[in-house]
Amino acid sequence: MSTDSTDESSWELDPEDESGAVIATVGRQLKMWREAGGFDRPRFATRMGYSAELIYKIERGTRIPRPEYLDKADEILGAGGKISAMKVDVQKARYPKQVRNLAKLESSAVELNAYGNHNMHGLLQTEAYARALYEMRRPSFTPDEVERYVAARLARQEVLHRQPSPTITFVLEQVLLERPIGGREVLREQLERLLDVGRMRNVEVQVMPTNCEDHAGMGGQLAVLKLGDGSTIGYVESQLSSRLITDPKSIQLLELRYGIMRAQALTPRESRVIIEKTLGET
Repeated sequence: MSTDSTDESSWELDPEDESGAVIATVGRQLKMWREAGGFDRPRFATRMGYSAELIYKIERGTRIPRPEYLDKADEILGAGGKISAMKVDVQKARYPKQVRNLAKLESSAVELNAYGNHNMHGLLQTEAYARALYEMRRPSFTPDEVERYVAARLARQEVLHRQPSPTITFVLEQVLLERPIGGREVLREQLERLLDVGRMRNVEVQVMPTNCEDHAGMGGQLAVLKLGDGSTIGYVESQLSSRLITDPKSIQLLELRYGIMRAQALTPRESRVIIEKTLGET
């Protein structure tokens, strides 16, 4: 296992994130367990397979330990599951603050509908595609930030396999099938992923053809989520901000636009044909 201080066994913590107090407490507990086990930091780092610097940052509460880190520490320190149980406490902190509410809503939605116009929707992205997106951001993210955002994005995809299965629909622009984000190999893997998700019984993927002359989604990407309690939430993104929409009239507008877009887009069967054709040409 890598001993790099930017190892994927942890995520960088936003100092303004309200979960900081929880992570600081977890860090103190980990330090107490280590010292009670008779380990100094360098020896414990060697046993864990990580750098002493990483151990220090986690114990200080400035890095968020990943689940596998906690499991390994539990085993080495003979904690009998008490350290592994901390995974519940750090679960919320694995999501960056700005996407935590969205992830929570997605995980409880009974119906999720999303339109994307400049990159694949986060629930559809492969790890390589997601990493390429975050690595091309300007100003640049640090390696730790990239890993944290990628991990959060992949964790959100658990909703695709949740039981009972939510109904999920995607409308995506044809150009997304051709834009080689991360390179040709990454694009090929992404198209294969798109076909795999499209085969799921609870998911429908539709492509909006580039030559479509009438397009109801020119206002940008959006999502409409229907929750188990009967309520509906909208979500929109722009260059510098994203926001949840709860106003009934605004949600009605988003639903209307999305419904028209689905009618304008290719059918799921037609969309699959064009995805397969693009994959064959990539």
